[in-house]
Amino acid sequence: YGFLSESAAFSRACEQAKIAFVGPPPEVLETFGDKTAARDLAIREGVPVVPGSPGPVPHLEAARAFAEEAGYPLIIKAAMGGGGRGMRVVQKPEELEAAFERATSEAAAAFGDGTVFIERFVASPRHIEVQILADADGQVVHLFERDCSVQRRHQKVVEVAPAQNLDPELRARLCADAVKLARACGYRNAGTVEFLVERDGRHYFIEANPRIQVEHTVTEEVTGVDLVQAQIRIAGGE
Repeated sequence: YGFLSESAAFSRACEQAKIAFVGPPPEVLETFGDKTAARDLAIREGVPVVPGSPGPVPHLEAARAFAEEAGYPLIIKAAMGGGGRGMRVVQKPEELEAAFERATSEAAAAFGDGTVFIERFVASPRHIEVQILADADGQVVHLFERDCSVQRRHQKVVEVAPAQNLDPELRARLCADAVKLARACGYRNAGTVEFLVERDGRHYFIEANPRIQVEHTVTEEVTGVDLVQAQIRIAGGE
């Protein structure tokens, strides 16, 4: 577990040494380790994403050009990491330069890569994540959702499963989109696909965590599925 679980290089080294890696294949880790690549995958598969830059934003001038076209508020995000690091909300033009510099330097320090991209800032959304499991035969299932909207500094504080007052049709769309993305990239093992949900019911894919998460126990409580055991069994070929 930890960030080594998301290392494509480590997964590939295990593969080459014929050691079973309890996690996704290296190609999947590369796709979901780069949030701009994950966003491109979602667009190709018809899964809605938050309106944003078409790829990485290489410098401040490019950030300004995008902001002038898209308007404010915006959020700058690290392309190669998560956990709230390398993430800055920009409410007005005069905040852009400092926010861009802080986001890129924080991303470089935390993930060894300062690449960032920009999205429209979605105010007060629900944050819903879908737990998935995929085996080596290409079968993908979801184990429903968790609501992780209660956060502090972009870190989840409270997890609720099942999500309260979630429209059944919206739940079905979220779970279907999570399974669709996993199938599209040849996913294997456990993972979490995360979405923002606006008040009008529109949902957007934001990222996938290609590993077991701390909050997996919440799903275990409501489904009776031992996710860590399932991971090991899948890695063993089941």
